[in-house]
Amino acid sequence: MTLLTAPSVKAQMFSWTKEEMVEYTKAWTGERFSDGRPKVPDSWLERAKGMSQEEVIIPPGRNAGPPNIASFSQFDGSFKVLHPELKMAGRVVTAMYMPTRADIDTILFAKARDKGVALTNQWPIDQLQPGDVLVIDLYGKVDGGGIIGDNLYYYIMKATKGGGVVINGSLRDLEGVREIKMPAYVRTITPTWFGGSTLYGYNVAVRMGNVVVMPGDIAFGDTEGVSFIPPSLAESILDRADETHVHDEWTKMKFDEGKYKSTDIYSVPRTEELRKEYQEYLKKKLDELRAARAAGAKK
Repeated sequence: MTLLTAPSVKAQMFSWTKEEMVEYTKAWTGERFSDGRPKVPDSWLERAKGMSQEEVIIPPGRNAGPPNIASFSQFDGSFKVLHPELKMAGRVVTAMYMPTRADIDTILFAKARDKGVALTNQWPIDQLQPGDVLVIDLYGKVDGGGIIGDNLYYYIMKATKGGGVVINGSLRDLEGVREIKMPAYVRTITPTWFGGSTLYGYNVAVRMGNVVVMPGDIAFGDTEGVSFIPPSLAESILDRADETHVHDEWTKMKFDEGKYKSTDIYSVPRTEELRKEYQEYLKKKLDELRAARAAGAKK
């Protein structure tokens, strides 16, 4: 990995170069930021807020989930959810920290100084854009792990327009943060100031629990936890979620009629007549959804 100077970012510490970013995310063929990070459309982020974690399932096989596993998800549910009333959907920006080590830090800080960068916890925060979610791997640190307090939390909310944060570490100033309406997922809370850690990676792959998180992933959060959706799979997952919503709506509607047993309707309609009725209902509802979205896009 190399230091990079990009038009929109003065210097990135141990970031992937634009070429590396494109290579590691080559399954994505859509728009990108100037540093190569995938930029999924804003409309996808809004659609994602209507999903549930159960719908964020990755298909098995190459460029997706592990082979021979029918149900795989990039999900981590071991977070404290600070604003459970808010759903989160945004483009991932990653920051990876490690414990301070003097001999290595001397080199890192010298390289940063040459680029005019101060290696603080605020530097990644100052790079954020609307629609971003800052994902911080702080290796679960508690004492000295309060990397964000209410002031920086407020800044992130303004810079990302309510995008959100995910922290494998600690957060400070819970009383103040509770008043700021932005989704947040953290391991724990601490009153201690940030210290004893050094920024080792910005917009590189990081680990959150048992999943790997990439820059440009969609971070989707609800009351259960957070899933990290590869951008190349996002549209198919969103389309499948639309079908699931219509299926559930039709299923409950048929149950309300009081004429059927559960096995007559769920999970697949039992008779040819019911299957035909469902397919007609599905097509009608999906056509209505697509027409509404197309009309909204023209406004």
